Amino acid sequence: MIPASGTVVDYPGGATASRGTVVHVADVGDGRLAVVLDRTAFHPVDTAWPDQPADRGTLRVNGAEHDVLDAVVGATDGGPLLLGPDVPVRTGTEGWTFVVAHVVDAAAPVSEGDAAEVTVDAAYRTALSAGHTACHLASLALDAALAGAWRKETPVDALGAPAFDALAIEESRILPDGSRDVYRIGKSLRRKGFDPAALDDVEGVAARVDAQLAEWIAAGGAVRIDRDGDALADRRAWVCELAGAEVRIPCGGTHLTSLGELAAASVSFAVTPVEGGLELVMTTTAERA
Repeated sequence: MIPASGTVVDYPGGATASRGTVVHVADVGDGRLAVVLDRTAFHPVDTAWPDQPADRGTLRVNGAEHDVLDAVVGATDGGPLLLGPDVPVRTGTEGWTFVVAHVVDAAAPVSEGDAAEVTVDAAYRTALSAGHTACHLASLALDAALAGAWRKETPVDALGAPAFDALAIEESRILPDGSRDVYRIGKSLRRKGFDPAALDDVEGVAARVDAQLAEWIAAGGAVRIDRDGDALADRRAWVCELAGAEVRIPCGGTHLTSLGELAAASVSFAVTPVEGGLELVMTTTAERA
């Protein structure tokens, strides 16, 4: 039976292995099973904001090791367990229980009550963590680089710059050692006071972002994940020592433990006219030390 608190997750603390008990097994079709444990180190993809992909790794049950084909967030309000795109609410919504569902081949002999061990591909996790940390840095550096483009007062980011990233973001995808962020500059953003002419010199914007990234990475600030609790649904935040301050951004992903683990990071931009405005794509590339 799924506990009311949902799955306890160990990945925010950096764990890449864990032991737990199978609390639910469901046939999800296409020859696959969804296996829910009471505790896991496996990071799942969250359908509501699928920026970081699921970990890779294995699930060991009854002496046999099975590849985890996918890991997704599942949820129930007391009825059937819903998985991935079928979850109709955001993780943490009151009245719902949220779990990590490990998707394995249906031939795996798994039953409720079985003891299970999870092992995560640590190299892939580290690459995603580097990409996610660099993504946050790049978003803050982009906000700073575009600070002069605003003609009205606007909400600010964790460092006090106008929050272009939060206001314009359409999609974010964490990649191994990098990320890809898509922004839309349309009527809504212009009404908020943003001047699209700031992107006429997009190479200049990239140079300012890169310079800021180099300064922050050279300082080697500590990084940690703060959390309200150990359950999947509990709120978590990325906290980083940056520019003489402790910067905090809500985030459910995985990260490095120090900017000293990065040797460098840089961005490139593509600007494309779209109906009603512009699309800006920022690709961030991180190099680990």
